[in-house]
Amino acid sequence: MCSSDGAGTSPYADRTGPAADLPGSPDGFERLWTPHRLAYIRGERPDPNEGQGCPFCAAPTRADDEGLVVYRGEHCYVVMNLFPYNPGHVLICPYRHVSLYIDLTDEETLEFSALTKAAIAALSAASAPHGFNIGMNQGEVAGAGVAAHLHQHVVPRWGGDANFLPIIGRTKALPALLEDVRSQLVAAWPTTPGSAPSA
Repeated sequence: MCSSDGAGTSPYADRTGPAADLPGSPDGFERLWTPHRLAYIRGERPDPNEGQGCPFCAAPTRADDEGLVVYRGEHCYVVMNLFPYNPGHVLICPYRHVSLYIDLTDEETLEFSALTKAAIAALSAASAPHGFNIGMNQGEVAGAGVAAHLHQHVVPRWGGDANFLPIIGRTKALPALLEDVRSQLVAAWPTTPGSAPSA
């Protein structure tokens, strides 16, 4: 407790810099600032129509760093998930605006599969996950956030990467920034899709 004559220890004694004069007392909690998730929490999701309203149509029209694109193939591309479950969570997407896996042409299906394998190889080289979740949600009833444009999730997993935060606090702790992870994956991407990355 801080006394009027200056004796004692103020709860603000360890504060320095611009925050030194702000109200509130330290409580021992760490804060996870994730403002990028606010649009998702508010339900401000893009209109899943073709063109600029569809994030999977818009991403490949931008520069790689701006669109978070990891790799561009002839028929499909790989992009970072803007709302990742774990660092390195990528999506395999066809360029064409189709909603179902059975809508893919044979050429698109081959590259879709090859890019899934390449993503696993790049993630393995970049961050050595212990396992992966791989899959797609077909339709809104199945949990697809953007049901109108097909996309497959590749999520790296590590032992102990799940905790109470997502369940109790609806918060996901992500120890790496999207652009940092994207750069690591680009550097680790196999020269031939589906092959092991070069050493």
